[in-house]
Amino acid sequence: MASQDQGRRAAEAKGRTEEKANQMAGSVGDKAQAAKDKTSDTAQAAKDKTYQTGQATKDKTKSAAQTTKEKTSETAERTGEMAHEGKDKAAGILQDTGEKMKHMAQTTADAVKGSLGMAKNDDEEGFKTRGRDY
Repeated sequence: MASQDQGRRAAEAKGRTEEKANQMAGSVGDKAQAAKDKTSDTAQAAKDKTYQTGQATKDKTKSAAQTTKEKTSETAERTGEMAHEGKDKAAGILQDTGEKMKHMAQTTADAVKGSLGMAKNDDEEGFKTRGRDY
């Protein structure tokens, strides 16, 4: 009988051990699945964050490019206006210079004519050299 008792106890111990092993295996499996799910969620969150960051960078770059394009256009327009103003100013200066040169040439021609006695009657009065009329 003692041997039956020992066999029975051994069988009970084996059953309890198997049950505990099954419980532990189930618990480890549950924990492994939870870790897998958490890792998947973390990876998805990182993927989403990377996409959002990339999209924000793309939007900022696009905005900066548009701003640069607008500023370049404005600068080109102002440069064109300044060039036109410079051209007009240069034309005015050249016109004034031409008029002055023409006046100086006419004055010189009149002076030469006056000194040679070829001046018209109304021009003779203004041309005297060393106090003498020619």
